[in-house]
Amino acid sequence: MKNSLCLIWPLVLLLLVACSGDPGTGPINVEWEHDHCKRCNMILSDKFHAAQVRYKPANAPSEVHMFDDIGCAVIWLEGQAWKDALSTEIWVNDYKTGSWIDARKASYVLGQQTPMQYGLGAHLEAVEGSINFQAAREQIFKVENYFNQHGAR
Repeated sequence: MKNSLCLIWPLVLLLLVACSGDPGTGPINVEWEHDHCKRCNMILSDKFHAAQVRYKPANAPSEVHMFDDIGCAVIWLEGQAWKDALSTEIWVNDYKTGSWIDARKASYVLGQQTPMQYGLGAHLEAVEGSINFQAAREQIFKVENYFNQHGAR
């Protein structure tokens, strides 16, 4: 019996560790009204326009950074050497449901009231007048260059 327990406990411990760890992909839970934007340090409170970036440094667990607006995520990501790595994930809230969706596969509508006024709402399905991720990215830089929202601080 003692030998059986010696074999079972390591397996149970291994299972617990494996199940409790970071899955290494996908968005993570946000502590709304507590977590801060990596770029502008604003508290995340808008459950329909937030974003997350997940990347995997070499020989390390993945890291996730949170943003109050897809605009902050895109601009911050631009300064990262690994921005185009296949393992880099960008997640954004669906502006209708609040669920997390792949930002690169989303369609974006203009004219939304967003935390940093980039004005983009993401949705999984394209609607008339919506734009793709690349066009949304261009819109973000256009707004940033026009208003320079962070440069005045």
